[in-house]
Amino acid sequence: MKPAPFTYIRPDSVESAITALAENAGARPLAGGQSLVPMLHMRLMQPAALVDLNRVAGLAGIVVDGDGLTVGALTRYSELESSPLVAERLPLLQHAVRFVGDRQVRNRGTLGGSLAQADPVGEMPLVCLALGAVVCAQSREGVREIPLDDFLLGPYTTTLEPDELIVAVRFPEAPAAYGFFEVSRRHNDFAVLAVAVTGTRGADGAWQELRLALAGVDDRPVLVPEAVRRLEGTTLDAGSIDAAVQACLAVIDPPSDVRASEEYRRHLAGVHVERVLRRLRDEEAALRG
Repeated sequence: MKPAPFTYIRPDSVESAITALAENAGARPLAGGQSLVPMLHMRLMQPAALVDLNRVAGLAGIVVDGDGLTVGALTRYSELESSPLVAERLPLLQHAVRFVGDRQVRNRGTLGGSLAQADPVGEMPLVCLALGAVVCAQSREGVREIPLDDFLLGPYTTTLEPDELIVAVRFPEAPAAYGFFEVSRRHNDFAVLAVAVTGTRGADGAWQELRLALAGVDDRPVLVPEAVRRLEGTTLDAGSIDAAVQACLAVIDPPSDVRASEEYRRHLAGVHVERVLRRLRDEEAALRG
């Protein structure tokens, strides 16, 4: 099947891209195209116009932003994968990006494109949520900063307005310790379930600044503050981890689809939240001797 007819627009600046979005109803930005192009070919999406961002200057790159980082929306997964800055400041992001597709996908796909796509089991929306990232969306009215938890609405749905363009993603300072795991039916397939957690272990062994996020257990990635409350200030002992697992199971609402049933996803959530937390505790303890 071929895409439905559309107008192709190739701006060379952020301002002209925003103008194209504002003046062409039904327009859609095109970044890496790794999700959008297949959907066009299947006619799951039929935008009136495509605004190709690949010649827009200033949308890619990784810069220090205080104790955190700001990542341009057009930054490719492969750059995140190899960046020393990301390795130093956002190790969870660098670890998780290696689970995105294959080498070809990571050479073309972009962080901003992934967040705009809002795949409910995508690695980038999940870890950006766990890291407390903020989306910077620009329109003719200016730049709007949207925390990920407010940005993600549901499957493939965000609070981004039609005339807004994601220009960057800001990350605050992140804890060095992290855990990540995802379950998929085969290599490079869509995840059935994924778990991401960050935190800081104090000198006394107690954990602070924890954030725990899950994908595949609802219609969008979710934070689970109820679980974090069971873990903060503990050494991630068995009882605290079990309480956190139970808190997760009490709030999740997994879907059933062609990849897994609700019951199977619920089973996986219990198993892998426990395993990720135990691994986080044990690996951090081993690092400190």
